[in-house]
Amino acid sequence: MKTLTTAVWIFVCAVAALAAKEGEKAPAKSSGKELVAKYAVKVTSTKDNSEQDSLFYCPPEADLKSGKPQPLLVALHTWSTTYGLCTKYLPDCQERKWVMVAPNFRGGNSRPTACASELAIQDVLDAVEYAKKHARVDESRIYLTGASGGGHMALMMAAKAPGVWAAVSAWVPISDLTEWHRQTVGKKGKYDQMMEKCCGGPPGPQTEAEYRARSPIFHLPNAKGLPLDINTGIHDGHTGSVPVSQSLRAFNVLAAANGLAEKQIAEADIEAAVTKEKIPDALAKERENDVERKMPVLFRRIAGPVRITVFEGGHQDEQGATFTWLARQQKGKPANFTVPAVSEIPKRKRGGGEEVAQ
Repeated sequence: MKTLTTAVWIFVCAVAALAAKEGEKAPAKSSGKELVAKYAVKVTSTKDNSEQDSLFYCPPEADLKSGKPQPLLVALHTWSTTYGLCTKYLPDCQERKWVMVAPNFRGGNSRPTACASELAIQDVLDAVEYAKKHARVDESRIYLTGASGGGHMALMMAAKAPGVWAAVSAWVPISDLTEWHRQTVGKKGKYDQMMEKCCGGPPGPQTEAEYRARSPIFHLPNAKGLPLDINTGIHDGHTGSVPVSQSLRAFNVLAAANGLAEKQIAEADIEAAVTKEKIPDALAKERENDVERKMPVLFRRIAGPVRITVFEGGHQDEQGATFTWLARQQKGKPANFTVPAVSEIPKRKRGGGEEVAQ
């Protein structure tokens, strides 16, 4: 009887130990709200002295006292959302030991103080300075990324402060607000109405200056020489809200700015891609088997430091591809658009990218 009792006791202890071990293996994941609460900081605007929300993450490797300079990722939220959305970038930054800051830049684009206003632009720059004061940042590797409305702001920041960034990655971005208003008027999402709140009304003589000031396409020549990767889904504008023309025309401006006007995409081909959701025959041979992408590349062209990619998809991005490309870039060096051979990376299945919150 004593032997049986001892055996039972040993069994109970073993089960308890196993349960504890399993608990260590699979800790509960933090929710988005918990991550925001953990990493939220206030950054003082140098333009109006207001306290602005941001996320800030500093890995131990970048600690001010004991760390070494690490890359900084500046992550920008989408059109209608706020900085909390950018918690999605945290796991990759933690894995790579990158510093991260995600400014709110005045929140969703439904008020004049947001939508690439001077205040919003300064908020992004102030967030960069905050990160540099609170972590050891490698200033030759300060990266900027955003998708949709974040892509819009990424293009604007590339133009407004090209000297800050080592490289910029923009996914499904808006580049021309007047054109986007025409493309979205009366459609789901009410983006036309949001633009009107930011710019003082629909496009017209009285608001033309506001729409132009907040549209990256008119400022992108200032980004000459900056490594910039623009990505757009062929079905966006049909299954999503931002037609491929917004990216293709931004590429054309940058190609010309970099002295490579011959690399511009013909307007007829842009219109065909938008209306037919298909790469025109004239461009069909310019595709690439990018083994680092989940979504197949349908069209790709490089103009000096700038690359445009049209992928099989809609209003989506690929975070893994973003980090992989950015990690190859360093200020003072030519843009690196190297695509490894299949044999150089582990095999993986192709699949869809992440749907971008709008």
